[in-house]
Amino acid sequence: MLYLDHNATTPLDPRVLEAMMPYLTEQYGNASSTHKFGLTAKDAVTRATQQLADLLNAQPNELVFTSGATESINLALKGVAEAYADRGHHIITVATEHKAVLDVCAYLETIGIAVTYLPVQPDGRLDPDVVEAAFTDQTILLAVMLANNETGVLQDLRPLAELAHAHEALLFTDATQAVGKIPVDVDALDVDLLALSAHKFYGPKGVGALYTRQRRGQRTKLTAQMHGGGHQRGFRSGTLNVPGIVGLGAAAHWAKTELDDNNQKLVSLRDTLEASLLEIPGSILNGHPTLRLPNITNISFPGLEADTWVAAQTEIMAATGSACTAAIIEPSHVLQAMGRSNEEAFGALRFGVSHTQTVEEIAQVAEAIMLSLQTLNLLANP
Repeated sequence: MLYLDHNATTPLDPRVLEAMMPYLTEQYGNASSTHKFGLTAKDAVTRATQQLADLLNAQPNELVFTSGATESINLALKGVAEAYADRGHHIITVATEHKAVLDVCAYLETIGIAVTYLPVQPDGRLDPDVVEAAFTDQTILLAVMLANNETGVLQDLRPLAELAHAHEALLFTDATQAVGKIPVDVDALDVDLLALSAHKFYGPKGVGALYTRQRRGQRTKLTAQMHGGGHQRGFRSGTLNVPGIVGLGAAAHWAKTELDDNNQKLVSLRDTLEASLLEIPGSILNGHPTLRLPNITNISFPGLEADTWVAAQTEIMAATGSACTAAIIEPSHVLQAMGRSNEEAFGALRFGVSHTQTVEEIAQVAEAIMLSLQTLNLLANP
């Protein structure tokens, strides 16, 4: 079987598992305890925090550990809406955001927050003029995904940060797909809040983090969404998931160490696969051809029912869109926002390659896809 769904989740790096194992077995202390086991756990969390901070060019006190990006997004958006309620009641976001952002925004609308959903251009990118025109004197937050989970399209955040700050608003980014795949520097991006999940870059599931800027006079306020003990400086109460946090730190360490080499390989593998698939008559690349993640390609095939095709595969594991919306049979909201027809959206497949794969495996994937499309009479038989 050939796994090409690395944007949904990645396998756990054996080196990450090795780092976690002591805290799953012998060193099982609570990091809030003051005895030896507790102090050992606390030290492990401190090391992991520094590893993640190094990956993001953040300060350790700017990181809040969560159960994953969805919780981080909820804390960021709801926390800002409550903390800055005296400043305004307007949030700007993008029509192509992950459902974790869109669903929170829909909830916030029910409690009196006005939300503007920005359109994107056909390549999935934002028009900065459209963004600027959306600000009002009530705007408190601009929420823009760094890398789209379906197409890999990247947004240019630095100019958006300048716009937001000029209007005395914050910039939040869902960087779940980007962290560990491309350089993500919170200073260079000038973001105020950033969400991530470990399992997107070879770490464990069930752990993530929220970056909150807390320096140089820029102290981002948040109203806690979980109460009970005042852990993590009051931002997020609850016993720390020490093994998960250690795994997140180890994944961050290896991502930073190997990022450049991995990216070069990813681009080569992705481009090899993409070139073969775009030879299929009528196939369409979805998203910007260059301003995107190095490991992802999203292609629409004429006449293909992608959900049916994915379910029928015994050799290839790919996706039709976000794994979080896989139970809902409807056209991708991302592709629709980019102007794709329902047929094109229903016929779209997302492939996410890994640096652990080989050229031979990618060639095998391309051949298997071509054969399956021939079987469905979507390609003329040779």
